[in-house]
Amino acid sequence: MPDQRDDLEQRLVDLETRLAFQEQALSELSDALAATRGEEARNALAMHRVLEELRHMRAALASNPFAAEPSQEPPPPHY
Repeated sequence: MPDQRDDLEQRLVDLETRLAFQEQALSELSDALAATRGEEARNALAMHRVLEELRHMRAALASNPFAAEPSQEPPPPHY
């Protein structure tokens, strides 16, 4: 009987150990997911800002299309 009790106790210890490792892994995955979501939000904000800047540049070029024409530009200051 003591051998069976020792086996059950060892199985319980093994299960508790595995549970502790799984809880740690789950915590690490949760932290990684939170960091990834934060990075995704920052990237989305940066992309939005770049798109807005591109829209403004396109609008400026559309309102004055000759500004981008090299023949219409004044010479550089070193000439």
